[in-house]
Amino acid sequence: MPSRGLPRPLRLRLLQRHRQLPRRRTPVGSDTGAGASGRSSVSGRLATFPELPPSLVRSARTIDGGARWTRTWHGLLGERLEEWNLDLDLQPGQPAWAGRCGVVVPVLERDQGTPAVLKLSIPHDEALPEPDALALWDGRGAVRLLASSRSDYALLLQRLDGDHSLRDVPLDETPAPWGAVLRRLCLPAGDSARWAAFPHLASEAEQWTDTLPARWDELGEPLPRWLMEAALEVCQSRGAIGRRSERDVLVHADLHYDNLLPSSPGRLGDFVAIDPKPVVGDAEYAVAPLLWNRLGELDPADPAGHLQAHCRALASAGGLDAELARGWTVVREVRNALSYLAHGSTGEAQRSLWVASSVLGRTLDGLPPVDRLPVP
Repeated sequence: MPSRGLPRPLRLRLLQRHRQLPRRRTPVGSDTGAGASGRSSVSGRLATFPELPPSLVRSARTIDGGARWTRTWHGLLGERLEEWNLDLDLQPGQPAWAGRCGVVVPVLERDQGTPAVLKLSIPHDEALPEPDALALWDGRGAVRLLASSRSDYALLLQRLDGDHSLRDVPLDETPAPWGAVLRRLCLPAGDSARWAAFPHLASEAEQWTDTLPARWDELGEPLPRWLMEAALEVCQSRGAIGRRSERDVLVHADLHYDNLLPSSPGRLGDFVAIDPKPVVGDAEYAVAPLLWNRLGELDPADPAGHLQAHCRALASAGGLDAELARGWTVVREVRNALSYLAHGSTGEAQRSLWVASSVLGRTLDGLPPVDRLPVP
C-alpha cells in the first residue's frame, strides 16, 4: 500500500480536502444520472437530498462495499439528520461536496441553528481512527468533533472557512502557520483506549526494511540503489528495534496545504487541520506532504535548492529535526514511487523520485523539469 498521505490518485482518501467547502469541489447534484436521488421525509418534512457525482460513484466501485454504499447513503444521511437533530443547509441548486471516499454536507443544528458539516464516508480502514484523533485533539489545532457514529462512518464537525486554505498563503510564508498547527497537534503518546486505534510508525518502518527492497527487486530495480539505501537507512534507524519511543507523538500524516483551513471567515492566519491520517511516531513524518505539493511554485532557477530550504524552514517552524524530516521524506517518496510504478503511474512516480532525490541534493537525471511533473 502507498504511504499514508499519498498524493492523489492512488490513496483512498476520505475527502480530497475533507474541506468543508473544497476549492476543487465536485457539485453534488450537478449530474442527475449519478447516484441515488430524490426526496426523503425527515422529522415529518420533505427534504431533497443531493445526488452523488459520477467521480465518487466510480471511485466507490474500487472499495469493498462501496457500490452498495452509493445505493444506500441517502438512508444513512436521513438517519444522521434525525438522530443528531440536524437540518440540511443547502439551497436548491447549491452544491454539497464530495471526494474519492465520501461526502461532506453542510447542516444546521436544529435547536440553535449552529452551522456544522456532516461527513459520511464509504467504510474503509483508513477512516477508522479519524474520530479518535479528533477526540484527543479536542479542537486544539484540528477541526472540532461534535459527534460521531462508528457503525456508519459518520462525523459531525465544526464548520470552517472552506473558501480558503493554507494554499492561499505564499509558499515561503507557509512554514510559520503550518509549524504553529503542528506543535499543537503533536500530543505525547498515551496509553488510553483511543491510542490503540493508531498505527505505530516504528513498527511500520521495521516492516518496510523487508517490503521496500522486495518491491524494488520485483519491479526490476527502477530507482538507483543509493536512493533505496537512503530510505532503508532511515527505516532501520527509526524502526521498533534500537530506538527510543519517548519522542513519539500523535502525527497528522496528511498535513498539507489543502488540509489546513481558517477556523472562521476572514481569519486567514488562524488555521486548523482537517482530514487526519493519524500515526504515532516521529513528528518529522508530517513534513513530506508539503514538499510533494506546490512544486510549480519553486524557484525555477534552483528548484531543488528551494525545496531543501523549504524543508529546513518547515522543520524550524515546527521545532523538528531537519535531517530527520528530510529522511522521512525520502522514505515516504520512495514508497510512493514504488507503489505508483506498480500501478503504471509513471508521471506520479517521477514526481516522487524528483522530491526524494532533490531533498538529498542529488536530483536524478532523466526526470522531467519540475514544472512538467504531474500535480498531486
